[in-house]
Amino acid sequence: MYLDRPGGRIAYDLTGTGPLVLALPGMGDLRQGFRHLVPGLVGAGFAVATTDLRGHGESDPTFTEYGDLPTGQDALALADALSPDRPVVLVGSSMGAGAALWAAAERPDRVAALVLLGPFARDGGGAGLVKTLMRVALLRPWGPRVWSWYHTSLLAGRPPADHAGYRARNDAALRRPAYWRAFRDTVAQTTHAPVEARLAGVQAPALVVMGGKDPDFKDPAAETRWLAGRLGGAEVLLRPQSGHYPHADDAAEVAPAVAKFLVRRVLRDGADA
Repeated sequence: MYLDRPGGRIAYDLTGTGPLVLALPGMGDLRQGFRHLVPGLVGAGFAVATTDLRGHGESDPTFTEYGDLPTGQDALALADALSPDRPVVLVGSSMGAGAALWAAAERPDRVAALVLLGPFARDGGGAGLVKTLMRVALLRPWGPRVWSWYHTSLLAGRPPADHAGYRARNDAALRRPAYWRAFRDTVAQTTHAPVEARLAGVQAPALVVMGGKDPDFKDPAAETRWLAGRLGGAEVLLRPQSGHYPHADDAAEVAPAVAKFLVRRVLRDGADA
């Protein structure tokens, strides 16, 4: 299925019935990255829409703008299309978490709850240098191989049993010339500074899920505490052995915890409201 947006289409899958959960992946990832999270949410009574970012997967590579804000705008547009009369849950991984936070601040009435997986909510120190190095590392012909290795390294040595098949699918998707250009544009254009500036405007209850071995953060536990504090006391799930994708490398623990949080904060609290 597709959502028409200015500049192209956003691909998504929709499974289940009930209050809507929209899942936003991180850069260089696919909507199938949520494959271990979806069944538990559907079983708990939610409809789940998993999306591909602009220029990723089956979404079009024709966009000119990428990053947190465009992704957040796409999420709100999909929420309006699929659930016009009821607020939605936003689940974001990595950059997708930043987009979810921005969307929640932009339109608080449309977001019932947030689940933030390995979230980027601010730029790290030396962000400009890191971005420059990444742009060089992702040049062809070596770029696709570099990303494939780096993407797997983010699992902190704990890839799920089906990771080889998923990695092959993701690698093939990114190697398409127009899509590789779109991915590199995503890396170049993404900044989390506008997300950090809007954190005070987030009203939705949030669960921050972080891997204790996430290599994208110097101190994952400290980053978790910082974000939870900025969100006014968000709930926290820190998985000591997980990497950047705790919903993939620690799904047996993370998926039930996410479902439990959403049942409590959306189904039960919503029914009592």
